[in-house]
Amino acid sequence: MKKIFLSAIIATTLFSCKKEAEKTEENLTEKDSIANVTPENLPSTASLKALNPQETTDFLQKKNDTLYVTNFFATWCGPCVREIPHFKEKIAELKGKPIKITFISLDSKEVWNSEVPRFVDKQGIRNNTILLDGGQLDENFFKNNFKQWDGGAIPFTYMRKGDQVDEYLGMMTPELLNSKIASFK
Repeated sequence: MKKIFLSAIIATTLFSCKKEAEKTEENLTEKDSIANVTPENLPSTASLKALNPQETTDFLQKKNDTLYVTNFFATWCGPCVREIPHFKEKIAELKGKPIKITFISLDSKEVWNSEVPRFVDKQGIRNNTILLDGGQLDENFFKNNFKQWDGGAIPFTYMRKGDQVDEYLGMMTPELLNSKIASFK
């Protein structure tokens, strides 16, 4: 009887220590993850998030003290590919500041699990990329979200901070991107 009782106490103690160790490791991991989140050090296996048109509208209409820079692109778009390095440089340069740069892929759903992941991994933008099925977008989506973009061409960059908005259709040069971001200060 003493052996059973003693074994139960030891087992309970070991189980409690294990649970406490797991909690401590989870807390450390959580703190480390928050402190060190950058596109460069997140695992490239992070899944790409897909938004529907309403969720995209909600994302685009966030109003606070953060500058949201949203670049609409597709993997097959030459000008889109050429401007991505400019945005990546700004992500690194503005790390820790209230600026969020996001890429929204308008590629068709058929390539969401093949071409898009390969492309965003090659470009190093997986953790800044959202998927949006361009085939779901209608005239109302564009009228409700943008003053000048009708969805007929990309790349398109939308910036918002509070009530201030800027839209740009076409490829961004580093100088143009810098000036547009600077205009929000």
